[in-house]
Amino acid sequence: MVEAKYFVKVIDAGKPLRVKKEISEIVKNTVGGKMIQKMKKEYVDCPVAGKQVPFLECYLCVSFIRRVKGEVHCAGIEYKIRQE
Repeated sequence: MVEAKYFVKVIDAGKPLRVKKEISEIVKNTVGGKMIQKMKKEYVDCPVAGKQVPFLECYLCVSFIRRVKGEVHCAGIEYKIRQE
C-alpha cells in the first residue's frame, strides 16, 4: 500500500472544465454518467504539477490513491496520466 504524501481538497468550479476526450473515454469505462458530470465541475490544486488540475485528470494520475470526503490522497510520485 502506497502512503499518502499530500492531502488535497477537491474544489467545485461551478462550471465544467475542459478535459481531453481520451480522458473522458477512459473514465466512462469505470464511472457512471452522472458521476462524470459532477467530476467535470471539480478541480484540485495539484502539489505535484504545481497548478490547478481538473479532477478527472487527477483521478487518472499515477499518484492518485483515493478520494475520501472531498479530499484526495496523493502519493506525490509524479503528475502523469495512467494508461489503462
